[in-house]
Amino acid sequence: MPTKMLGAASRFLRLPDLKSMSLPKRFFDPHIHMSSRTTNCYEEMAAAGIRAVIEPAFWLGQPRTNVGSFIDYFSSLIGFERFRASQFGIQHYCTIGLNSKEANDEGLAREVLEILPRFALKEGVVAIGEIGYDEITPAEEKAYLAQLEFAVEHDMVVMVHSPHRDKHNGILRSMDVAAEVGLDMDKLVIDHNNEETYKAVLDRGCWAAFTIYPHTKMDSVRMVDLIEANGPERIIVDSSADWGISDHLSVPKTAQLMLERGIDPAWIEKSCWSNALEVYGKSGQIDVDRLNRDHPVDQTQMFGDSTILRGQVPRVDAPVSAS
Repeated sequence: MPTKMLGAASRFLRLPDLKSMSLPKRFFDPHIHMSSRTTNCYEEMAAAGIRAVIEPAFWLGQPRTNVGSFIDYFSSLIGFERFRASQFGIQHYCTIGLNSKEANDEGLAREVLEILPRFALKEGVVAIGEIGYDEITPAEEKAYLAQLEFAVEHDMVVMVHSPHRDKHNGILRSMDVAAEVGLDMDKLVIDHNNEETYKAVLDRGCWAAFTIYPHTKMDSVRMVDLIEANGPERIIVDSSADWGISDHLSVPKTAQLMLERGIDPAWIEKSCWSNALEVYGKSGQIDVDRLNRDHPVDQTQMFGDSTILRGQVPRVDAPVSAS
């Protein structure tokens, strides 16, 4: 099927057959908003080979009106959502930050930046993010600067959200400001890239991440075309699946298409697994050896007095042999 025809139907790409794949049977989705997804999504992701996710703090679809909403949201990212993922054998990490869209409410933004240190240094937090620009306003830049300075002070990785409009200039500005603050460019991940932006990102020594959507930004076919032509160095594939029309299986589906197109399995492994581990592993929060091991699931566990079960028979795996 010609590439142009595939592009329109990329959301219907089939999932990989993990038993027959010649690449490592594991995937990392380093940008996915699981708080917006159901437990069915976790089940399907685990079955497709996704072993770990990063959930960036982001906009919930409507403006939050008080700092307490952020406190509860950040608490869920480092608490219940980690537990929920573990109940399906998936390791859950997150990033903490004030998103660019809500940075324009300057009064609320000041309050959020004050409480940010309470959460950003917690276990499982691998970066400050997703931060950056939306409309590229002075208020957004003020919040972005404050969070970059925090990241530099605490030697943290930063995940940047690139704007939907004037994306190229927004990305250039994001990198310039980060460099001015003194952030190590090797710790800067620029997400939501496309064919027009990623080379500038790579030229600056940053990491270029791509969010794979069914109908917008990048689709799987365009992503495969780009990797086929340019290789996998510093390229990260993710889904950014959230409350909108999106696909929580974008990473394994894109990997399958790469395999079918004859791309070197080592390139697939880098763009869908090890590149993300390399940069976010700089946080010191990811135990790579642990990710490479199978972990038994015990769905009789509780988070406080909460469980993921609603009358189902809990899944309780046999202990994994140490041999």
